[in-house]
Amino acid sequence: MRVDIWSDVVCPWCYVGKARFDRALATFAHRDEVQVRFHSYELNPTLPRGRSESLLVALARKFSDVPAAEIEGMEHRVADAARQEGLAYRSDRRNGNTFDLHRVLHLAGEAGRQAEAVSALNQAHFGAGRDVFDHDVAVEVFTAAGLPAAEVRRVLAGDDYAERVFADERAAHDMRVTGVPFFVVDRTLAVSGARPADLFARTLDQAWARRAQRVA
Repeated sequence: MRVDIWSDVVCPWCYVGKARFDRALATFAHRDEVQVRFHSYELNPTLPRGRSESLLVALARKFSDVPAAEIEGMEHRVADAARQEGLAYRSDRRNGNTFDLHRVLHLAGEAGRQAEAVSALNQAHFGAGRDVFDHDVAVEVFTAAGLPAAEVRRVLAGDDYAERVFADERAAHDMRVTGVPFFVVDRTLAVSGARPADLFARTLDQAWARRAQRVA
């Protein structure tokens, strides 16, 4: 059974949602028969590539009509949710265009290291506050996840896997996805948002039961 997850590297609720899904999957009786595949979704596609800025500066510009106190409250809420999941969370992190990082995640998918690469990016970006938009830092992070440094540098320097990113985003558009994280379980059941772990658990059980009925 396959689970497809649309997410973005800079999306804090994707970080939280993945942790909640992982918790549900760990208790799923058929977890060894579940394949998880991550798909690209860009929250900031118009930002310049290869650069970054303070998260608070980026949020203030993106939500220019929202009071600063409300923006800080939004960040505090997601920080609290992350810590409740036992996740390290840095609000002083950087923000930037994630297109190049998504391309490398497709390289990781081909190498069978996508889950490790996503986890490494999350830990570096949200947990340690590293500037993953700097290509040298990105190479270190992806290398730690098991990818060859030379391959990562080659992808970052070119446009390999760009069409894979666009294809993922077209698929999201076709499904009318307007936010992430977005989960599709066994191509039949959808879960939008960083929902509680017990909801993910019920969805996995329901999808498995439906699959069993189709096979019977």
